[in-house]
Amino acid sequence: MAALSFSSSAPVRGTGGSSAASKRSAAAAGYTSDRFAEQLLPREGGQAARRPRRRAPAIHRGYYIRAQAVGHCLRAFLQHTGGLPSRQVVSLGAGMDSLYFWAKDEGLLARTRFFEVDFPEVAAQKASLVAQKEELATLAAGTDMSPQESEAVKFSGEDYTILGADLSELQRLKEAMHEASLDPEAPTLILAEVVLTYMEAERSDALIHWVAGFFSQAWFILYEQIHPDDPFGHIMQNHFSRLQSPLRSLVHYPNCKAQQLRFLQRGWTECCAIDMNQFYGSFVPGEEQQRIRALEPFDEFEEWHLKCSHYFILVASKGTSLSPAPVFSNTEAFLTHQEPTFVGMVPTSICATDAGASGLRRYGHRSVLLSPHVVLTVGGFGDQDGRHCRLTQLHLLIKPRRDAAWESRTLCLAQSGEAWDGRLFHTLTLLQAGWAVVMGGRRSPVSPAPAACRLSVLEAGGSPVVELIHLPPIQGLALPRWRHSATEVIHEAPGSACWRTGVSSTWKR
Repeated sequence: MAALSFSSSAPVRGTGGSSAASKRSAAAAGYTSDRFAEQLLPREGGQAARRPRRRAPAIHRGYYIRAQAVGHCLRAFLQHTGGLPSRQVVSLGAGMDSLYFWAKDEGLLARTRFFEVDFPEVAAQKASLVAQKEELATLAAGTDMSPQESEAVKFSGEDYTILGADLSELQRLKEAMHEASLDPEAPTLILAEVVLTYMEAERSDALIHWVAGFFSQAWFILYEQIHPDDPFGHIMQNHFSRLQSPLRSLVHYPNCKAQQLRFLQRGWTECCAIDMNQFYGSFVPGEEQQRIRALEPFDEFEEWHLKCSHYFILVASKGTSLSPAPVFSNTEAFLTHQEPTFVGMVPTSICATDAGASGLRRYGHRSVLLSPHVVLTVGGFGDQDGRHCRLTQLHLLIKPRRDAAWESRTLCLAQSGEAWDGRLFHTLTLLQAGWAVVMGGRRSPVSPAPAACRLSVLEAGGSPVVELIHLPPIQGLALPRWRHSATEVIHEAPGSACWRTGVSSTWKR
């Protein structure tokens, strides 16, 4: 990417304002304790921007987990360098981020110099805002700088500096850091939150390599997107393209392994990366997860899980005192994290089985007790063949004998039946021993499952298989629905046969 002009960089600069508004909304909803997000909302036309509308719960959760991951890495760096006389934090593409202010307010930045770098126009705007806000100016202990004093330094404080520089112009970036008296020998944390992906891959690669050569001992924290090729990845890319801020390097580094190799091949000694599902499950305590769940109504778990699987945080390190980076080495968290299992009508205590059994780690599915010792689970979302997707495999828990342990089996569909369509958030209702009715559900948020179907468990050569048959349309029943409920009702009128019904339909036994 050539040096961005003021006009061509406008869409990318605009993402900073949108991000600041989302962070303010998440803080106002109680997800983060960040009173500075409100004060750092960008201004438009010399007037304070209108208070943005409240963001959706899924966006709140996305910015929450992002703040948690970055905060975790910052605290790890500060703890690891706590015995050193000085250290530095350099935030690339910082925009209107409030990281310095809440970290300073919490007393985390002792003996730490904090630098922020962004386009000159963005840096000047933030410098003016910080200088005019009493609390921000007091924490930073500095003033807005005039162009005559320094071309690159827009704000200079006691331990806080705002620099204006285009990250794609490495020589100018080096000069800006020299103007700010940044020390290349001091232990340094470099942070890039959804910044490098807006640059052409060769430009961002050059920046990663240059930073490794410029600092003698450093951590590089990268937070951005992965997995461009699945349906969610396509939607994600289209979203940023519509904003005229395409994710330029995403296709070059589509997963965590590719990102790790990217850094290891460009001067960094150690590198580790995890996606946000891994981070949330392993490094957000259970009581904190409960607090987040209680903040506002939320049931878009499919989208939440998908979004977390498409964002990652990476820590690369170099230098004898900082490598390797002890950031994601909390093995105890992995051991104690409780993975979700199936939801059914049977107390889980009597279904104890191998927690790693294939088919059990899913959500948005349904389970039914077919017989006292057979539990059928169908649909949902989870890991299948190493991919995070809607599950097409059906699953059985079987207890061969009363005194035996439960066994986990993946089922095959009978050749005479039809394929499972990958729906989730459906209902599964047992109407007769050995078979059940599936109603509703969805294959995606915009694709409701069109028809009801019947599942029957059969024996084929000693191994159980499932026969799936789509049922004819039910007159008067609006089936495009999900997260609904269905139940069995038995009605026997005088002089008539016994009818067995679901909540929205009638089935003759």
